Amino acid sequence: MKTDTIFYRLFQSFPSIFFELINHSPTEAQAYQFASVEVKQLAFRIDGVFLPTTTTAQQPIYFVEVQFQRDSEFYSRFFTEIFMYLNKTKLSNDWRGVVIYPSRNVDKGA
Repeated sequence: MKTDTIFYRLFQSFPSIFFELINHSPTEAQAYQFASVEVKQLAFRIDGVFLPTTTTAQQPIYFVEVQFQRDSEFYSRFFTEIFMYLNKTKLSNDWRGVVIYPSRNVDKGA
């Protein structure tokens, strides 16, 4: 989807914007590396993952999805992607799933 590419480039170039969106200090971005990851098996693709740059499990992993269309199956797919990724990587960090919507009325879960 075109918006995925835009947000990928935005987060890749300016990772601090993501942390501002979730009301965290923009300086937190310095402790993370951003990437788009593909979870093989069923070829799920997570729009973005902010991984802590240190190997300690003190900072959470952030999974980011940009969702501009209504999708009744979005949350089941999003959590499947996250759990498949965590299973594959065996990371023990806490994690957060963040969904960016253009407005609240697009979120079918709201």
